[in-house]
Amino acid sequence: MSQALARISGDARGILFYVGAMLFFSMMDAMAKELATRHDPFQVVWARYVSQTFWAVLVLAPRLRRVMRTPYLGLQLLRSALLFGATLCFFFAISLMGLARAVAVFEITPLMLTAMAYFVLGEQVGLRRWAGVLIGFAGALIIIRPGSEVFSFASLLPMGAAFCFASFSIATRFLGERESPWTSFVYSTLLGSVIASAIVPFHWTTPAPADAALMAAFGIFGGIGQLLLVLAFQHGRASAVAPFSYVGLIFATFWGWSIFAEIPGIWTVTGALVIVGAGLYVWHREQRARRSPG
Repeated sequence: MSQALARISGDARGILFYVGAMLFFSMMDAMAKELATRHDPFQVVWARYVSQTFWAVLVLAPRLRRVMRTPYLGLQLLRSALLFGATLCFFFAISLMGLARAVAVFEITPLMLTAMAYFVLGEQVGLRRWAGVLIGFAGALIIIRPGSEVFSFASLLPMGAAFCFASFSIATRFLGERESPWTSFVYSTLLGSVIASAIVPFHWTTPAPADAALMAAFGIFGGIGQLLLVLAFQHGRASAVAPFSYVGLIFATFWGWSIFAEIPGIWTVTGALVIVGAGLYVWHREQRARRSPG
């Protein structure tokens, strides 16, 4: 398997890892929505973080002290805080709205990545790519429809999750080959575990054995997804990898339909198509920019 991966380009490896990450994250999101029907969403967030940290420490115990050494402690803690913010916003969102609808709004993440690459990393972004970013945000507004009777505060939560996750991805990409993927993996949930553990007693309900098993499985699904994400940004360029986050919308629609009997409405489908179209256009401009700035 490793020899087969070695024969393909870095971007192709990054894309494969990223699609795998989206699959595991989508399964984790479906589990979170199911658990949120019986438990406070904050307890679900706590389970996601503590279970992943537990499994990570268990697996890496023989070399944990070495893995946790990092010259980028501040950035690693910032990454952890950003991921915690993204998870908190998103888990509350899917507890209050349809899974596919929440994921559709969250898909503005690649567009936010493009904007942040300009403001944070100083990358050049042409007028056409800025237009793509703005059109993508318009697609998000089509879904959440501010000012309409269906609008609610919950509709803004996936946008907050997208902002935090895009910031987390920028920080992850910056570390790249500077840091071991195992180090970034361990630190990803460390701060969130500490914060969630301090607050969860105020939101606690004792889970049934089946729910406890699901909470424990969070660590496996989330951990695999997180490791694949780190590997994706380590092997592939962000501009090449990011557009494939849209497969997460396909996964979310499937889980929403098969588990929760959710059928996306016309506004969700329309907005999602606008977001995906804008994102693919921005990706196209990113590829052309490699050859001639535009």
